[in-house]
Amino acid sequence: MSVPAIDEAAATGDTAALFADIRATLGVGVVNLIWRHLATVDDALPWAWSAVRPLYVEGVIEAEAERLRERMRLLDLPRVPVEVLRAVGLDEVALSGVDTVLRTYDRSNTMNLLALSALLANLDGDVASGGQVSGGRTRGVEGTLPKLLSEADVSPEIWALVLRLNMLGERDEGRVLASMYRHLAHWPGALALAWMLLSPADADGSLSGVIADNLAAAKARARVLAGRMKPSGAADLPPAQRAAARKAITLFVDHPIGKMVSICRMLRLAIRLRLSSRAQRGS
Repeated sequence: MSVPAIDEAAATGDTAALFADIRATLGVGVVNLIWRHLATVDDALPWAWSAVRPLYVEGVIEAEAERLRERMRLLDLPRVPVEVLRAVGLDEVALSGVDTVLRTYDRSNTMNLLALSALLANLDGDVASGGQVSGGRTRGVEGTLPKLLSEADVSPEIWALVLRLNMLGERDEGRVLASMYRHLAHWPGALALAWMLLSPADADGSLSGVIADNLAAAKARARVLAGRMKPSGAADLPPAQRAAARKAITLFVDHPIGKMVSICRMLRLAIRLRLSSRAQRGS
């Protein structure tokens, strides 16, 4: 359920510089797992980041991500009342931490999904025309994320819950552990609420349905964004590294990133955190 990755704190030299640039460009306080994993493949991180970075800098990815969030099909999960939040140990300080985690992943996952899907489409020459593409930048997400917890940092029961949550909406045996759950493990009550909110929809198949719909919508739009990219620089990577990078990007797009854009958005709505964007909800 894990993939090799460079820890942010352990990164040095060019990798540390790239990580800093990714955080600053996305406007978040974390380097998502896909980038940290690509850093373990020779030359894959600078190749992939240089290919998509202009779309972020121009504000194209940010504007498209906001549109994607507004148009997502989301399940109408129950809204959690404040007394329930307090009963599971989420006071104002805890909710502020949970809010930072969810806002960070809500922002970064949607942007990364579109950018990396566009990169794959560019590699395949699967570029679509039509539709206007505009840009726009915002301040990003303020606040520092807590330590990314591992199995050794929590009780066996909490880690088991992290793994159980990772299987929700999953079609691939959960072999990539979504980092969002590891960050939320600082507040076990938030994990428990996530399970209670999402597990019924996972059991009846509706969760997988909205994940598939939103992933398809993102990929369709990414084919248009691919037309804004320069011709693929895939030849700059030797075949072995190119194949490894492509495999990793495809895995993340189709599984952890592809599912977490919907899951994170629905949790933000259900826990009644500071969600400013409108969302279309359906069953």
